Amino acid sequence: MPGTRKLGKTSAQRKAMLRQQVTDLLDKGRMETTLFRAKEIAPMAEKMITLGKKGGLPAYRQALAYITREDVAKKLFDTVAPGYAERNGGYTRITRIGTRRGDAAEMAVIELV
Repeated sequence: MPGTRKLGKTSAQRKAMLRQQVTDLLDKGRMETTLFRAKEIAPMAEKMITLGKKGGLPAYRQALAYITREDVAKKLFDTVAPGYAERNGGYTRITRIGTRRGDAAEMAVIELV
């Protein structure tokens, strides 16, 4: 797993949370979360897009092993990844948006470029 941030969770909880957030990001294209979660999500989302660009059944199965919904994996391989055919990485952008009112956590928007 990339990074060393524990995000206040056990390793199983952290892995499940990151898988779900990567799935949501690939589905919607944009999401608002804390800055540190966004920094953990970005490399995994980029890896999934790279698998989508690769194409083929082995790459599709690798993506399905991480992405939690099959319709999102199909969308990744059919529409999202072909849009990045000319790019060699840098598929995500993290923009800071200030602090959250409840606990003053630094918030960010992560989106597909």
